[in-house]
Amino acid sequence: YYTSIPGSCNFETQDQEWTTVCGLTQDPSDDFDWDISSSAVTGQMGPDTDHTPGKGQHLLYVNSSAQKEGNRARIITTNLFPASLGVCRVRFWFWMFASRQTGVLKVYAAEEHGMDILMWSSSRNEENKW
Repeated sequence: YYTSIPGSCNFETQDQEWTTVCGLTQDPSDDFDWDISSSAVTGQMGPDTDHTPGKGQHLLYVNSSAQKEGNRARIITTNLFPASLGVCRVRFWFWMFASRQTGVLKVYAAEEHGMDILMWSSSRNEENKW
């Protein structure tokens, strides 16, 4: 489900492909993929609800339990956002309760020549909350 804010998505996509609806694509060069699911499917390995209780039930997740250290799952925006100074903001909710397989969540911006610039990262969130 897409809102009026560019790049915004709450993953309530019905029967449509979430990558198309949300303007995202799986990076073909990564090691495993992000997927969409509900908290009922992720079970004890995920949050009890999404971050908008009562308004939705789907979330984007990676199952890291079967992965090796160093494996990457990466999604990329399909729309380019023009460079700005203090105008463009990235806002997202994440749940990253620590486990032995928890890696690092990173957000990159790609500059005009395609070089990735690390904008934000988190290695662990010790609290079981969004």
